[in-house]
Amino acid sequence: MIKINLLPYHEKQKKENVSRQLTIIVGLFAIFILALIWTYLHFSSQVASLETRVADSRQTLQMLNAKIGDLEKFKKQKALLELKLDVINNLEENRLLPVKTLDDLAMLVPPNEIWVVKIDQNGNNLKVEGVGRDNIAAANFMKTIENYASIKSIELISSKKVEIAGVTLQQFIFSCKMKKGF
Repeated sequence: MIKINLLPYHEKQKKENVSRQLTIIVGLFAIFILALIWTYLHFSSQVASLETRVADSRQTLQMLNAKIGDLEKFKKQKALLELKLDVINNLEENRLLPVKTLDDLAMLVPPNEIWVVKIDQNGNNLKVEGVGRDNIAAANFMKTIENYASIKSIELISSKKVEIAGVTLQQFIFSCKMKKGF
């Protein structure tokens, strides 16, 4: 006996083909949705990780800024201390200067001819008042002081005759500019 299929077999294949395509499309759509969910979760975890790192970095930055503030404070204190040390060193270097100057001037005074009455020092200016035997002794004393290494220039302020204990003497006042560092 012969069997005849009266049903259209092409339609059955078409229905199977459509159902297969529909299954493939639904499967691909499901895979696409899963891929989107995985991508979302992956990026959200990365964002959370980056936000944690940013928070940690901000906290570290605040700590470092505090340390920098402390460092700036220490730098200011160091500069202040160095300034104070410079003043102390300068004072230490110059503390013997007036004594040395007076000693050197005392060595330059000729005995029995000049008597120094007063010496004033104001910065680099030195004012010498005294009495000499005569005008020549006062002039020689000025020349001797002018040749002294620490004296830059000398200027006579006044010179006049005075009588002391019945003896006529020459009273003089002169001003000296001292060199820096002496």
